[in-house]
Amino acid sequence: MNFPEELKYSQTDEWVRVENGIATIGISDYAQDALGDIVYFEFSVEAGEQVKAGDQLGQVDSAKASSEVNLPVSGVVTEVNESVSDDAEILNQDPYGKAWLVKIQLADPAEVEKLLSASAYQAYRVG
Repeated sequence: MNFPEELKYSQTDEWVRVENGIATIGISDYAQDALGDIVYFEFSVEAGEQVKAGDQLGQVDSAKASSEVNLPVSGVVTEVNESVSDDAEILNQDPYGKAWLVKIQLADPAEVEKLLSASAYQAYRVG
């Protein structure tokens, strides 16, 4: 399992990468592995929308389960990766690359500091 050091993680298995005040968000390698073969992703947010940490970002369906994906930070959605809706399998193949879900202009950069480091997330999930 992969836990990139440069990312921050939520306890609900989303990752965050911040560059120039923009947070890119996706689901972790741990989450995609636990879900198994992902077959569908539906977004609950759209570009231009004001969102809060904890809001639902979308719904992911796999052969094993259906799960909510939540936003770990607040702000304005600047971009939605519609290619994930078109080909949800990329969540299994490249969770930290092509399968990013949304980009958000951060309302409060301090929210990112409250998230888990890679080592803390790994310890939380796999011990």
